Amino acid sequence: MEQFEARFKQVDVLPMVKYFMDQLNLFNLFKKYVPATAGSTAEHAESLCILVANIICDNKPLYKVKEWLRQYSDGVVAEPIEASLYNDDRLARALSALFRADRHSFMTEVSGNAISIHKLLAEQIHNDSTSVTFIGKYDTPDPQAVKFKHGHNKDFRPDCKQVVFGLNITADGNVPISFQLFDGNTTDDVTHIPNWNGLRALLGKEDFIYIADCKMNSNKNLTHISGNGGSFITIVPKDRKEYKRFIKHLKQNEVPWKDALSVESSRKKGETNVYRTYEAERTKDGFRVIFVHSSAKQKDDESRRQKKIDKAIAQLEELSPKLNAYHLKTQKEIKVAVDKICKEVKEFVDVKILTERKQVKVKASPGRPSLSSTYKNKWEFTYSIEWALDERSLADASRTDGIFPLITNTDLEASEVLRKYKNQPFLEKRMYTQKTVLEVAPVFIKKEHRIEAMLFLYFIALMIVSLIERKIRMNMTSEKIEKLAILPQGMNTNKPTWNNIRYFYRNVHYSQIIRDGVCIQAVVQGIGTLHELINRLLEIPDAIYKYLQNDWWQFKAT
Repeated sequence: MEQFEARFKQVDVLPMVKYFMDQLNLFNLFKKYVPATAGSTAEHAESLCILVANIICDNKPLYKVKEWLRQYSDGVVAEPIEASLYNDDRLARALSALFRADRHSFMTEVSGNAISIHKLLAEQIHNDSTSVTFIGKYDTPDPQAVKFKHGHNKDFRPDCKQVVFGLNITADGNVPISFQLFDGNTTDDVTHIPNWNGLRALLGKEDFIYIADCKMNSNKNLTHISGNGGSFITIVPKDRKEYKRFIKHLKQNEVPWKDALSVESSRKKGETNVYRTYEAERTKDGFRVIFVHSSAKQKDDESRRQKKIDKAIAQLEELSPKLNAYHLKTQKEIKVAVDKICKEVKEFVDVKILTERKQVKVKASPGRPSLSSTYKNKWEFTYSIEWALDERSLADASRTDGIFPLITNTDLEASEVLRKYKNQPFLEKRMYTQKTVLEVAPVFIKKEHRIEAMLFLYFIALMIVSLIERKIRMNMTSEKIEKLAILPQGMNTNKPTWNNIRYFYRNVHYSQIIRDGVCIQAVVQGIGTLHELINRLLEIPDAIYKYLQNDWWQFKAT
């Protein structure tokens, strides 16, 4: 009697991810830089490709990667067959081999492939850094690995050790092209010179515009880049003399602002953010200082200040009836409480502590009161507070709302300098993708050198995700497709993210009908018209999803 069996295997976005990985020639690069030892059952290249795919598709700890992979390789079976080869020990050994490899040359080649294949424009590079937090002791540091240290933790976990993850992305599609790891106690200001030098070597040129946040603004950093033929745009911190001098001037004088650009607000529908610029005198090194006024920032500054004032006044009203009792009996104690409340708004709220004095008789002789008792006069003090807004200070502050200064050595128009700097927030979104969508932390690995190698794979994964998002958005624009209904409940999005795409493909699977151990029919199910449109927008060939073979999930040399 013939035996029939139906087997279902997961597909979802893995073929798409493999296609973009193959475009970058990842398997061959891993094989080139991380060769397997003689007699190995599986190559390090395949193990590392599986780890990258796992990070992108459904990030799992090493000990669960085999379980994740069996959904694609073995389907619904009692015991894994193909996936069992890729256990956590094998994957960990691959990470150790990657750590020992020439990762810098690897990064140069894979970034070069991304730039040439996807025709990325590398004329404008944005840099930022974040902290990757580790929970655990890590008391036996590897002398060759990056050092896990306590530092300024951007995850608000100062109790935990960390490393600093610096990332460079192109303005064209916000695609990562390089990264660097630094010891956990490294401050951002010292990372820019080695980072810029690395970018110059990677791109083979100096004439790109390097854009970073205010930590870059040190004389050493700016003169190094400018002195070596580079261009930069960054922001001037508020504690610098250029900023303080302009703010003082602005409070007393009118400034001839020039209209720069208008941008529709991404947070508030129907509102337009209007930018104006004013170019001040150059620094002693000849760098241009461009002050920018943002109408949206002006509203935010006003709203933020008013909220602080309202909060302080509410606390003063709450404090007033509590005076003259417990720990608020003296003028000194009251002043401490008032100063604490008005710490952030002391220049706007003028608080006076009023003293009322009256004379009272106090019994001076011992014992119970009687006709022979003696009394003496004593002054008794009671305190109250009253407050008023300093209208002049508020008016001065309102004149400086919405201001931020940029510094550059480029010859671009002030409006163009601003336009280029405005891409900086997209780098923060890439950091967000790394920490939330790709879930870079927590890290379930004990050895520091393997963690460093894993963070290299996260960089590769972030590059692939960014390329996918860039491709679909670029082709949506060229084909004038405004929205795609790929969100939950069929809702639309005009800027598809990797998380949206991954969710939309979750039900795509591979069905097999097996008769007496032989597959007699296999078909990919779950691909609808909208899936086909997305594949076309991503420029993925039809065969990638329509003609899957039984071993389609494997990574092989191309």
